[in-house]
Amino acid sequence: MGALIGIALPLQGFLPSFQARYCVIDPAMAEAKRSQPFSIRLGEMADLLVTDEARSSGRSRNAVVEELAEEAAKTRLFPGLGFRGNPRRAWAIGSGLDVWELIELLRSYDDSDSLLRLHHPLVGERHLQLARSYAERFPDEIERFLALARQPIEETVSLFPFLQRQS
Repeated sequence: MGALIGIALPLQGFLPSFQARYCVIDPAMAEAKRSQPFSIRLGEMADLLVTDEARSSGRSRNAVVEELAEEAAKTRLFPGLGFRGNPRRAWAIGSGLDVWELIELLRSYDDSDSLLRLHHPLVGERHLQLARSYAERFPDEIERFLALARQPIEETVSLFPFLQRQS
């Protein structure tokens, strides 16, 4: 059985502030191997923060702690990256772009850092190095976001018939 993941993507040509939320089945998540269970005792503040996040997100405390642990480990491996959104996505702090977006830009500029940076002055060399390194370490994660971003607008409209194109 697949896991459900929500995603919000801006829809070009539609109301500017509108973002769609929908679920996709992600078989890769469903097949993720689990470690042996273990028990932890959280400090008072950590427990309060985890409980609040679980309540506001509708997820279990276990899911929240697992997500936080994974993100903390990844940010230690890749200082300068953070995580945001739902589903959580790695982003290069200071660039305003998710890692998958930087990879998409690199591909569209035929992997030319200098040309990309010429047209996108907020993207620095460090952002591109981080994005490449992260994408090499977690290629399936990046490819999933790239595939979702390439969904034809017609599919989105068929999922959300109440959307209207702007004139």
